[in-house]
Amino acid sequence: MTDSTGFNPNVTGPLSDMRVVDLTRLAAGNMLSHMMADFGAEVIKIERPEIGDDLRRFGHGGVWWKVYGRSKKSVTLNLKSEEGKELLKRIIADSDVMIENFVPGTLENWGLGPDVLWRNSPDLVIARISGWGQTGPYSNRPGFGTLIEALSGFASMTGFDDKPPLLPPLALADMVAGLAGFGAVSTALLAREKGKSKGQVIDLSLFEPLHGILGPWSAEYIATGQTPRRMGNSSEVAAPRGVYLCKDGKHIAMSASMQSMWEQLAHAMGLPELVDDPRFKSTRDRVENQTELDEIVSEFFMRRNLKDNLDYCRQKGITAGEIADAADLIDHDYIKGREILVHAADKDFGAIPMHNVFPRLSATPGAIRAPAPDVGQHTAEILESMGINALQRKELARRGVI
Repeated sequence: MTDSTGFNPNVTGPLSDMRVVDLTRLAAGNMLSHMMADFGAEVIKIERPEIGDDLRRFGHGGVWWKVYGRSKKSVTLNLKSEEGKELLKRIIADSDVMIENFVPGTLENWGLGPDVLWRNSPDLVIARISGWGQTGPYSNRPGFGTLIEALSGFASMTGFDDKPPLLPPLALADMVAGLAGFGAVSTALLAREKGKSKGQVIDLSLFEPLHGILGPWSAEYIATGQTPRRMGNSSEVAAPRGVYLCKDGKHIAMSASMQSMWEQLAHAMGLPELVDDPRFKSTRDRVENQTELDEIVSEFFMRRNLKDNLDYCRQKGITAGEIADAADLIDHDYIKGREILVHAADKDFGAIPMHNVFPRLSATPGAIRAPAPDVGQHTAEILESMGINALQRKELARRGVI
């Protein structure tokens, strides 16, 4: 059970016997490792002395780090020093997973490539995150999420047709890669457990997971000779579908993606004759004539305020829902009823809401076990467990190794 601070330090989780060494910075690697920490892994975050992970400087008061650094341990090491590299090797020797997101070839140049690490830890799973992958003509290019969101096709299909392409207002490519990485690492650990492999490298680009979730748009291009056009809130495969203004100035989202749903909507609007209207008879007809259809649907929703529209839609079985923002979600009945947000104690804000553990496992659930650490908070603990005493640590600090 979560204690009064919002943390649950007593839940071990299914990955509790796993040690993960995270060398990454910013979002993708932290998304991956925070999910492993949520499910019980000991995640040792290797950070630059004094500076730490750049994610610590994202958002007001470093809130990105507070959320995605939770339940981790922070150890500072200067990996440009030989002593720092040797200490890292010793930490990794007792670890199951290492995650890194340096430019491909960097670890090899430091003498820390997979072949070196596997000498002492042959079962080590190494997740290598990069913008474009470890191979291919773009492997040495900068791999920021914005560039991936641009080339992947996401931006070209996002926005309205009379406006420029839109980039997402979040670290979308990084977060999608982090989710994919969690699945990949878990798969590699399962393969190891079943004796199908020892250690292996996971080559995880930011590009491929994002490109993979956009739908079969390359196949559609071959089939039709056309690329997806920007359609705002509309869809190429369903109509009516969009965001509609209500009488009180608020917005409602609605989708009638199946024929039965469209027929329900037409009757609910008091316009059953639209079902047999040749402009709207089939899905393809409605997609081709959705401008006219949207005018009809917009007029229907403008008759009522948002709450009344939602009540009416639920009564009539219409698939519609409110457009919510962060302020709406803090006290939303769905969020509270399913405990999707945890209000965790925080030294700067008193308490900070953060997403709860997902996905939910019935027999071996995860938990948020501890707040995100300060830079180097666990350096002494980890080095002491390796037999490095206080005097030695003081000398290492003096020389800038830790």
